[in-house]
Amino acid sequence: MKPISSTDLTETQRRVLAYLHREIRSTGRTPSLRKAAGDLGISHAAVGRLIKALETKGYLRREGRYSRVLHILNRADETAGLHRFREVAVIGRITAGLPMYAQQEWAGTVVVDAEIYRGRDLFSLRIRGDSMRGAGIFDGDIAVCEPRQFAENGEIVVALIHGDEATVKRFFRRGDHIELRPENAAYQPTRYAFDEILIQGKVVGVVRGPKGIPHRPV
Repeated sequence: MKPISSTDLTETQRRVLAYLHREIRSTGRTPSLRKAAGDLGISHAAVGRLIKALETKGYLRREGRYSRVLHILNRADETAGLHRFREVAVIGRITAGLPMYAQQEWAGTVVVDAEIYRGRDLFSLRIRGDSMRGAGIFDGDIAVCEPRQFAENGEIVVALIHGDEATVKRFFRRGDHIELRPENAAYQPTRYAFDEILIQGKVVGVVRGPKGIPHRPV
């Protein structure tokens, strides 16, 4: 967060900025105008004017022109670490078709850094087994995925086999078939006809097991 300079901000502006910092840090969300007005003991209009002033002075950035979401900026005018997150749904079961959220069973959410994971409609899957450990994806990890219906050779993808079984493997398109390759010498690559596979997404990151440490697959 930028330092609050006595010459840059008024006392009331400093108070509002400190309040927003506390609220976002404790709840992960921007408080509504009604809540902020009640907590600060001022009118809705006054809160709006103060927020606009903080935006003008470069302490806040609104996510969109009419969005309620505010980002507190750091010294580099980037979103401060306290607000750089987003929740991604953990999908319990995949079925065919996109968009995915209308059909899938949810198994909770995982929090990731919004500055790193910027894709739209991200979803995630909990990994079972050790077939991808050579790529740094282990049993119990959560694979964060970008919805896709295509893949490039060598990419790690979520593939739906025969419209039912989901798997995370490295994708290769051959002349007359699709090869899904594990990253563990104990497992063999599998071959499928083109009509037996539906690509559902590309793995763009992994949250490590119970500790929840995010990292990129190899």
